[in-house]
Amino acid sequence: MIKVGKGYTIADIEALPEGERAELIDGEMFRMDAPSLTHQDLLTELSFEIKAYIKKNKGTCKMLPAPFGVYIKKDERNYVEPDISVICDRDRLDQKGCHGAPDWVIEIMSPSSMKMDSVRKVKLYREAGVREYWIVDAGKETVTIYKADCWNNPVCHSFSERIKAGIFEDLYLEISQMDIM
Repeated sequence: MIKVGKGYTIADIEALPEGERAELIDGEMFRMDAPSLTHQDLLTELSFEIKAYIKKNKGTCKMLPAPFGVYIKKDERNYVEPDISVICDRDRLDQKGCHGAPDWVIEIMSPSSMKMDSVRKVKLYREAGVREYWIVDAGKETVTIYKADCWNNPVCHSFSERIKAGIFEDLYLEISQMDIM
């Protein structure tokens, strides 16, 4: 993440040159670095498992990996592209993205996004009404989970654990069993 400055709106995000990505939190723009191989492995594996679960269970939720726009607060000063968004209210979706809070957000932390994912986005996602937020830290091999009913008491899991997705009745993810470099 590269901090750009304050006073920006979604119009500034939409005016970025082709292929350039940024997020906007309370009018402050942050350009996004290219993800690492480990990041992309985690994104691919988690996306596959979640999508397969939804499909197998004939679920109505939609899983969308980055880059996918989330107009998180339905205003002109907040726009994010979570690594994984799960949206169960399809009325929030259109061709531009998701309007309002996804039900479940997963961010895969990189060294440049550490403060963003673990401080700014925790606050933003809580305020916006995200039901469940996972921060996946490949360096520490941990997943920190925030849930709407106990947002101030996140739970930390090791990659070696079988981790339950709270928004689904019986989805468990085993990151240590995934093909990650």
